[in-house]
Parts: sequence; C-alpha cells; structure tokens
Amino acid sequence: MNRHRRLIRPLRCLVHAVLRLSTVLVLCLLAAVTTNAQQINGVPGSPDATVVINGKQLPPPPMPFGGVIKESAKDSTPWWPPRVVPPKGAPNVLLIMTDDQGYGVSGTFGGIVPTPALDRIANAGLRYTEFHSTALCSPTRAALITGRNHHSVGYGVIGEMSTGYPGYDSVIGPESATIGTILRDNGYATSWFGKNHNTPTYQYSEAGRMLGKLARALKARGGASTQESR
Repeated sequence: MNRHRRLIRPLRCLVHAVLRLSTVLVLCLLAAVTTNAQQINGVPGSPDATVVINGKQLPPPPMPFGGVIKESAKDSTPWWPPRVVPPKGAPNVLLIMTDDQGYGVSGTFGGIVPTPALDRIANAGLRYTEFHSTALCSPTRAALITGRNHHSVGYGVIGEMSTGYPGYDSVIGPESATIGTILRDNGYATSWFGKNHNTPTYQYSEAGRMLGKLARALKARGGASTQESR
C-alpha cells in the first residue's frame, strides 16, 4: 500500500505540473491572438484591412482564417487576411550607392566635387562610412544590401565572372535576406533603380529579368525569342 502511494504521489505532481503548463500556454496563445487583433486597422476580414507586425519573424506567419465556410455560399462568410503595413511614422528609406568613388569625390563626404543635392539628402538622414568594401561592384553591393560577407552570398566575383561554385555563383539565397526583402516583408513598397549588378547573367535580357526567362523558355521550345544580353 505504501509503495503504491509513493508511486501515485509523483504522478499526481506531474499531472498538476502539466496542467499548469497547459494553462500558461493557453493564456499565452490567447494573449497573442488578442495582441494581433488589436493591431488590425479597419474592419477585420475586409480587403482593405491592414496590420502592423513586430518584425521578429519574416516572412510573418499567416493569420488563421477568420471567416465561416458552410455548404452554401449564402451561409458562409468571406475573410481576407490583413495586409502588412509599416507602423505609423515609419521613416522613408533611401539607399544610394555610387560606383568607383571614394571619399575624395563627392563634397557630401569631404570630396572636391560639389554635390548639393546629395548634401540635402544626407543632412536629412544618416551617413554610413564603414561597410565591407571589396573594390568590386557586384560583391560590394551584395555585402552592403545583405550585411554579410560577399562570399557567403554568392558574390566572390562580379556577376559576369560567376563560376557556378559555392560563393561564386552570383546567387543570393533566400536564407540571406536583403534590406529590400526585410523592408518589403514589413509592409514597405520597395523598388530598385539604376545599375542592378546582383542579378545572375542567365536571368536577364534587354526585356528584363522575368521576360528574359520567358524568352529562353520559348526559345527552348522552338518558339519566338529575343536576343539575350550576356
């Protein structure tokens, strides 16, 4: 009898501990749901509803469906997931990179060439003077926009000299998010103007990156094609 009591008592304590832990987990989940619900702007489930995320997980996890699905449409309720937007007052982000220039060129950084337009932009923002420079175009860009060593993002050399080996294949993998990807996943509208030297040469043509892929696919099938730029 005493032996059974000695066995039951620890089991009872374990059950109580599990129940307490389950209660804590349920409360945490409820708190998380409540927090997400408070962040939704507009009518939840409407196409124009928006939400601000904390940015700790990117891309953000999808929100559970909040509508109702029945056998008939008249008994069902549609529900659109809220669109992610930046928080109110979020700053605009403008990243400018100039090729083949040192600090002795633009007046903004102490150079001899007057650059009043850059001066105005710099005076309204931040100036970064320390980042990983490789003395080459594509690798320096890759290091700047990812915050990583250029070899770890496939740019040990410029894109036109990529070799198809790790560290030199001119491919920035999904595990190495760029600053544009991070901003986009936080709701920013992003764009890239000018020299994009971080697109693999086999993915672009005069028509652009995606149309270049389509042209190659049509050419492989014997259809129309455009001349590719290498």
